[in-house]
Order: sequence, then structure tokens, then C-alpha cells
Amino acid sequence: RSRLGNSASLLLLFVFVPLTFAFNAMQRLTRRAAQNEGGNFDAGELMSLTKTLALTPATPLGIAQLCDLEDGLVSSSAGSLNLWLTKAARRLKLQQLLTADKSAYLETATFLGGRLPRSSLPNRQDLSMGAMEKGATLLSVADSPVQILVPDCALTNVTLAPSPLDQALLWVFRKKVREETGWASETEGLSGLLEEGQRYMLSQQGTPEAQQAMVKTTLAWLMTPFLPPFYRLFMSGLVPSEERGDPEWLLVGSIQKVAALLPGDLGPKYLTPGNQLGPWFYAPALTSFVTPTFFGFLVGPSTVNFRQDGALGGLVVEKCSFLQESGCKGLCLNQCKLPAQSFFKDTLGLPLTVQPNFETQECQWSFGEEPVSPEIDPTWPKGCLKGCPTRAEVQERKMELACE
Repeated sequence: RSRLGNSASLLLLFVFVPLTFAFNAMQRLTRRAAQNEGGNFDAGELMSLTKTLALTPATPLGIAQLCDLEDGLVSSSAGSLNLWLTKAARRLKLQQLLTADKSAYLETATFLGGRLPRSSLPNRQDLSMGAMEKGATLLSVADSPVQILVPDCALTNVTLAPSPLDQALLWVFRKKVREETGWASETEGLSGLLEEGQRYMLSQQGTPEAQQAMVKTTLAWLMTPFLPPFYRLFMSGLVPSEERGDPEWLLVGSIQKVAALLPGDLGPKYLTPGNQLGPWFYAPALTSFVTPTFFGFLVGPSTVNFRQDGALGGLVVEKCSFLQESGCKGLCLNQCKLPAQSFFKDTLGLPLTVQPNFETQECQWSFGEEPVSPEIDPTWPKGCLKGCPTRAEVQERKMELACE
């Protein structure tokens, strides 16, 4: 009888209570929709639409049908709730198609480009803005001839007002960069930071390897000695070790005590210092939600989205301030992309792929995704940006391009 009572309590807690909340929420949503539509709300029409959306398959044809449905709702001045539900269903179907077949997703998004705002896409990697606007066939860097110069972004520059947190983080970041490079620009803000990075890139000491090491050192300093050990343990599943600089109290006072309590050889098998049990399943998604708050001072606003495999753990920088202000592919590569990927992988234990789009100046960050070297990455264009302000000086000094 006691077990029966416990089972009934669990059933009440985990089934009936959530269903009650969902039912009440649906009622409130329905009443609010009716108020917004000025009394013209049709519950039967809403139920019919919901059924149609649920039965529409996550295929190129199904997504095209949802676009047609949206066009019909717009032309008939349908309710805002119906339109919102249709757009949400289309985004869900696109995400499901991306997970099942990336090639089909890219072809569908490109073919329907004129009817799909880029902001509504679950992932924007490998999607040419020009091709989407024309509804043309998908173009890839690998299939196009090698160009000496990469076309500049044709979009209007975006002016942002940094928040107090952005200003504080930028000040701290620049302070460390000045210590590492040995030179300080008098220009304020991000422009001053880019001047310092550009000067270092053109110096004899500023090899690609040195630039990447400088940024990694600055990032580690910015995170303080306290955050990386906890990130490695609770996000990347890395057992603390002396080699990674983890504090002794965490290594000896906590982990090894837990290992000693485990039966048999489980302790030595799983909790050996330096052993990686993760990354844990939640690490990519949680990192993508937290990161925008703390790196917006360098790149500007970003939005959480999906990785190219359709999984959570992605975010897209809407228009990278670092790339917009520098106009330099070499700075992007050696003072952002490669050091960020290396820092997350080598220091924090979580793979990261950073993929900029030079056509739109968007940038996709995919946490938990193994990066591809630029030398073999078909999405990384060869050559310098057409409007790069440092290209003339590089050629004059007969230096090798550091952006490939």
C-alpha cells in the first residue's frame, strides 16, 4: 500500500501537474490571442493549423509548403498567433532537416533564400548571402576558382554602443595585450586594440605562432586562475592534474579522496589525474548560452543557434566588430579564430570551431565541434581581403601573408 501511494504521488507530480500547467498556459495563450485579434480569434482554425504544422514533414518540400502557408497567412491578414506558430514550425523543420541531411538543408535554404530571412535559420554556415537572395544554386569555396583577393563585405557597417561591462572587459583585455606586445595605442576603444594587434602582427616578433600565443595568454589571464579548473572539471570532464596547473586542494583534497572511496579499481580507472571523461553532454549548449555575455566586447552581439550537425552548442555573431573594424583576414585568423579554438581545446578541454563569413561578417562559433585546419578547410577562402589596410605594407616589406 505504501509503494502504491508513492507511485501515485510520483504520477501526480511528474504527469498530472505538468499537464495542468500546460493546459492553463494554453488557455491563457488562447485568451491573449483573442484579445490581440480584437475578438476575431477562431479556436477551430488554430487547432486545424496546429495539426497541419505537426504533420508537415521535415523535408525540402515540406519546408517550401510552410513558406507557401506563411505567404497565404500574410496575404489574408491572418492572426499574429497563426503567423508566429507557422514561423516557429518552419524553424523547427529546418533544424530537423539540418540534423538529418546537411546538404539538403543547404540546398533548401539557398533555393528558398528570398523567402527565408537569415535570422530565422538555425545555422548559417556555408550559405552565401548573394546566392540566397537570388535563390541560386549553392556555391562553395571549394568549387570556385582560387582568387587572389577575397571580396569585402558589402553590408553597411554597424555602430554599437558598448555596455559598461563591455567597456570594463575591453579595458582589462587591452591592459594585458599591451603588456604582451610592449606597445600602447593612444586610440580609445576597440579601434585602439586593433591598432595594437596590427602593429604586433607587422613586427618582427609577431609571427602567426606568437600572435596566437599572445591571445591565448591574454584569455587565460582574463579568466583568472580560478575559473579554468572548475570549467575543465564540471564542463569538459577533465580530472584535475598538476600538468594543467590545477590547485593542489582540488587535486589531492577532493578528487583523490573521492577516488579512494570508489570500490575496486574504479578510482584509478576513471579518476586518474589528467583523464578526460567528457565533455559532458550539457557543456556545448551551456557554454553557448553563457559566452555572449563575456565576449561581446570584442565581436559585438551574438545569438544562440545550432551547430552544423543540428545539435545545440552554436552561436552566431551577427556582424563581427573585430572583423568589421580591422578588415584584415590575418588578424581574424591569428588573433581570434585559431587562438580561440586552441584555448578552448587545449586549456579548457572543449573543442571549438570558429567559422567567419567574410561576405556578411557573421561568425559561427560551434562548441563541441572539432575544428578543421585552414589549410584543408574548403570554407576558408584563399588570399587577402580586397580592402585589407595592411596588405600594401605586407607586400612592401616582402612579408608572407599570414591569413591563409
